[in-house]
Amino acid sequence: MIKPLQDRVVIKMVETEETTKSGIILAGSSKEKPQIAEVVAVGPGKKDGDEVVEMCVTKGDKVIVSKYAGTEVKYENEEVMIVKQDDILAIVE
Repeated sequence: MIKPLQDRVVIKMVETEETTKSGIILAGSSKEKPQIAEVVAVGPGKKDGDEVVEMCVTKGDKVIVSKYAGTEVKYENEEVMIVKQDDILAIVE
């Protein structure tokens, strides 16, 4: 398991299928990189002086991330991405 440090978050991109108006299903590889991901692990938060800045996301949250954010990592045959909390734009409810 990858345990992120400070204000970093490990996410796994969510593959989505998209259907065109004519009914053609587009595979994930034929379109842009998805921006919706699931949170796999969350760091403890970044220290700011004596205080720790609280993390806004938790494991299992679905989030929207910046298009070019993070570092892609392959770990135990699974591709995940490590991003800073600042690169997470929103939580999908």
